[in-house]
Amino acid sequence: MRDLQALQRRDYDLIVIGGGINGAATARDAALRGLSVLLIEKGDFASGTTSWSTRLIHGGLRYLEYFEFHLVRGSLREREILLRTAPHLAKPIQMTIPIYKQGSRSYWEIQAGMILYDLLSYDKSLPNHRMLSARKLRQLFRSLDAEQSCGAAQYYDGQAAYAERLCLEIVLDAQVAGADVLNYATVTALGRVGDRITALTAHDQIADESFTVTLSETAVVVNTSGPWVDQVLGLEQGQGAEAVLGRDRKIGGTKGSHIIVDPFPGAPSAALYIEAKSDGRPYFITPWLGQYLIGTTDLKYDGPLDPLKASNDEVDYLLRETNQVIPTARLTRADVRFTYSGIRPLPYVGEGKKAGSISRDHILYDHGKDGVVNLVSLIGGKLTTHRQVGEEMTNWAFQKWGKTAPPSPTRDRALPGCIWPDDPRRAEAAAHYRTLVPASVLEHLFQMYGARALEVLALVEDAPDLATPIVPGLPDIQAQAVYAIQAEMAHTLLDITRRRTTLAMQANYGHDALPSIVAALQTHCGWTTAQSEIQIAQHQAFMEANCIPDYALDTPAVPSQAVGVVASG
Repeated sequence: MRDLQALQRRDYDLIVIGGGINGAATARDAALRGLSVLLIEKGDFASGTTSWSTRLIHGGLRYLEYFEFHLVRGSLREREILLRTAPHLAKPIQMTIPIYKQGSRSYWEIQAGMILYDLLSYDKSLPNHRMLSARKLRQLFRSLDAEQSCGAAQYYDGQAAYAERLCLEIVLDAQVAGADVLNYATVTALGRVGDRITALTAHDQIADESFTVTLSETAVVVNTSGPWVDQVLGLEQGQGAEAVLGRDRKIGGTKGSHIIVDPFPGAPSAALYIEAKSDGRPYFITPWLGQYLIGTTDLKYDGPLDPLKASNDEVDYLLRETNQVIPTARLTRADVRFTYSGIRPLPYVGEGKKAGSISRDHILYDHGKDGVVNLVSLIGGKLTTHRQVGEEMTNWAFQKWGKTAPPSPTRDRALPGCIWPDDPRRAEAAAHYRTLVPASVLEHLFQMYGARALEVLALVEDAPDLATPIVPGLPDIQAQAVYAIQAEMAHTLLDITRRRTTLAMQANYGHDALPSIVAALQTHCGWTTAQSEIQIAQHQAFMEANCIPDYALDTPAVPSQAVGVVASG
């Protein structure tokens, strides 16, 4: 339960606005270094840019083109830390870059880049790159377009298939360290006296109640709200987002869209890093949980942040480019199973600069130069470097106080679910639960929850009906929905289908999963029929506004008929 009265009485050292992966990492780092922390998020944790990413933990190979060597080196270091501290969520993935004569970079230029990439990751645990001749590429990837092929480069990066769960585990670790964390709490005002933020007012959407936190003379405010950074600054200036955007804009985001498709003829067994033939823009074709994630686009964007979806043109672009590089694919709009789109919170650079050339490095913007001494905003930031951002933000706070910052423990501290495949707890669980859940379900739970899978399995032991599959053919079980509500701060069906699991992306926009989830929540979490029907309608509305392509909504056979699901009492 959320104790808003206790929050208002507590004296916080640091308040973080924005519960994406960078805000979560800041709250975790600060709490682990002994600070009193409040993390506040207007939606669900990871519901913004974190959940819109390509789900890669990468060093930023293409950043070498812009001589951002420090960014590449830092990203490669953070990749290694994550592979070590969250092996259940961050895993190696092989990448292949096909090279063509008409491409923007020659075989030798790419080979030089790969050598430099290896040098910058001198301390990595992953293999070095290798170059493939055109003949070897043809043998290994027989469905790739071979016309004017020069060969390929192969190397390893990392993948976070469950990026939202990575963020959630960071939030949970921050909570264990003493941080107060709130999702569904919208900051509505920032009070200012002189050169300081002195109060924060927010509306708790769960309790439908507003509350105000008074800041001490030393408290600092960290704005990690991603694409919404300028809107938060508008609250501080009391003029609204429009005034901020017009006068002193910080964020100039680009739109990135993805599509998800089922396996197709010629689909690669490992990830492809492709240069689009029509415009030279890089994008990925990545194996993902038995499907393929294709993206991303990179378009300058100035429109509304909510709702946001991939346009028909973007979907067609990704399909067309994939069919060109893999002619056997023959993908059409009918093959698209899910789309999602988000805004990269990049620095505002004005007109005239290509979207792909805007730096992906992050900036800690100290608003002391604007007359507010206890406010800092994060501009930029990537999934890969979230831990580094958290460390830097906490260091900034200590610097503000004129104190020496204690060392950050996050470089070595494992996330709550950290477990390796040979951990004896996995074998013990397999033996103990073999009569309750199939081996495939057990493996799925350990892949998704790591060591915390044991807590999900404990629910099944107490209530065997929770071993029921949510969707036939998929390994998710009803216990996961109950666990999301009871232990993971989920409040809505969308929280469960889109961020605590990936069912929205794998089961007909989540609609096929709703009847089973609702039944479990009514039985084990006290959800009422009326509450369930409201949640189903909200889930449907979100999918239509953000994920179901417009061309699908314009046809009679919309893959969303589950809106007619009626919750049973």
